[in-house]
Amino acid sequence: MAELAVKELSSELQAAIAGLSKTEGLESAGVVIRVGDGVAWVHGLSQAGYSEVLEIDTKAGVVEAFALNLMEDEIGAVILGDDSQVAAGNTVRLKGVVLEVPVGEELLGRVVNPLGVAIDGGPAIKTKQTGKVEREAIGVLGRKHVHEPLMTGIMAIDSMFPIGRGQRELIIGDRQTGKTAIAIDTMINQARQKTGVVNIYVAIGQKLSKVARLVERLKQEGVMEQTIVVATGPADPASMLYLAPYAGTAMGEYFRDKGEHALMIYDDLTKHAVAYRQMSLLLRRPPGREAFPGDVFYLHSRLLERSAKLADDLGAGSLTALPIIETQAGDISAYIPTNVISITDGQIFMETDLFYQGIRPAISAGLSVSRVGGDAQTKAVKSVSGHLKLGLSQFRELASFAQFGSDLDEATKAQIDRGQRLTELLKQPQYQPMSIWEQVASIVAVDSGSFDKVPVAKIKDAQAALLTKLWTDHKKDMQDLNKGSEKIEKDSKAAALIEKTAKTAAKGFEA
Repeated sequence: MAELAVKELSSELQAAIAGLSKTEGLESAGVVIRVGDGVAWVHGLSQAGYSEVLEIDTKAGVVEAFALNLMEDEIGAVILGDDSQVAAGNTVRLKGVVLEVPVGEELLGRVVNPLGVAIDGGPAIKTKQTGKVEREAIGVLGRKHVHEPLMTGIMAIDSMFPIGRGQRELIIGDRQTGKTAIAIDTMINQARQKTGVVNIYVAIGQKLSKVARLVERLKQEGVMEQTIVVATGPADPASMLYLAPYAGTAMGEYFRDKGEHALMIYDDLTKHAVAYRQMSLLLRRPPGREAFPGDVFYLHSRLLERSAKLADDLGAGSLTALPIIETQAGDISAYIPTNVISITDGQIFMETDLFYQGIRPAISAGLSVSRVGGDAQTKAVKSVSGHLKLGLSQFRELASFAQFGSDLDEATKAQIDRGQRLTELLKQPQYQPMSIWEQVASIVAVDSGSFDKVPVAKIKDAQAALLTKLWTDHKKDMQDLNKGSEKIEKDSKAAALIEKTAKTAAKGFEA
């Protein structure tokens, strides 16, 4: 087979292959037989392994690539960076290592490309360690169940769809519905609450102007010093977009494996799948459903499986993942969305209709879910929010039914009124994550009926007045409540204090 393939090549390439086989042997060296669109086809290198780095000798110097297609008589190698210097006839050698990226504390506060090279105009980054881009996920015995909360600071999420350290929670929705905003607020909350969680934001094919604005905002909020940004733009080669999430995960695993906690944000995996499709079709892999290669499921599963809460004997570190997927017209039954939904431990679905109604964050109470549930909630939030999700879902059903103007009984009217106030309460401006005590106090105030006489339009004002008064008059109690370790019983001192203050605060806003 290999001899047949060589006979079909030009005489120059046949001569190059013959010369190489005499001097070095085709086991450890090879020849580029054709190149195009970032992919080099190499004859020889029979000892090459998957994802191994290859060095291509060109007139301008050595260009690196990595092996992605291992066939009987040739290798499909994806070129890292500029492919304009690579030409047929170039000699290719094995570097002897699989693809690795720099990892360590030196990367904190920096913007890097998927190879760990600084692109923020700062000094070059020198790290003591490297991490494998492709690495086998931790096995079952090396993991512990997800039980520590990772507070996002977004009341709608922390109360209804809690995220734990080591969980993988998908953020899904149409474009421009606030998906990235949720991820950014979660990053900001880690800094404000001093959780010690390291943020790694992976921008896959995002506009570089958007990434620059994000970095500037993170600096303003004091978050950047505990954040690594791995950035790729739309003009970058597909190989860089493909590598970005794996490289970011390797950087996060460094912190996880030394017993610390890291948060991965992949923005977004839809563009990652498209980049992989581009590479796969150039490597002549057959497309399948919706023109994606069949192994695109494996692409994301082997990435997201690396997020885990480690067992105590491995240091008890964690790597939490917030992958983002963009849908078309809310279609979560499409190929890529269903793939990633089945890999993750829950999803936060952003609804376009809610977004345009001014309900932001536009989280759908019906389609969103966290499969970890109350295990990843603080006791304080869990004790006051148990019925929120069901109540909000029922309210949205009743509200659509009530639009027809039919006569409603008093109980239904009361439920709709309470639901309207709760919906208003769960609205939250961007860059303003809430602490535990603020969330608990807000939920108790609406739930106890203290805000029932406040017009819906003034609920946010009443909430602000309540929080200000609680912090001013009962700071010590609120600091204790913020630890989140105590359950808030209906007749407890904390509940009574919040209800009493809420009634006082509400009086200034009652109709």
